[in-house]
Amino acid sequence: MIDRFFRSQSDAISVQMFRYVLSGAVACVVDYSMLVMLTQAFKLYYLTSAAIAFMLGATVSYILNIIWVFDRRAFADRRLEAILFFSIGIAGLFLNHYCIRFFTESAHFHYMASKVISTIAVFAVNFSARKYILFR
Repeated sequence: MIDRFFRSQSDAISVQMFRYVLSGAVACVVDYSMLVMLTQAFKLYYLTSAAIAFMLGATVSYILNIIWVFDRRAFADRRLEAILFFSIGIAGLFLNHYCIRFFTESAHFHYMASKVISTIAVFAVNFSARKYILFR
């Protein structure tokens, strides 16, 4: 069971979803920690920090997705795959930006609470898009 979920290659959606969640958690730690550090320690505007942190998290996510989560690739050209992966990420970045902005400025949530809501929305959109466009 451990081998199935952590080591061996698998096309099973349950294994891929498990690995995507775990790799997403790692990327999320990078994203959240950089958001806090850039906003609190470096005093960047929270939306600027959120964009930078999101891109760093997306890079970690890409690396983990290609080496561990998805076994099949829709494109042989790795450059095209990376461009498409990060294009989906850019769509996620816009969704992230507008969720954080709306919930922070309109609903008056703390920016970290807004980030939690954004993370859930972006996670669902990105998994679906990456699974069916890039790794089918």
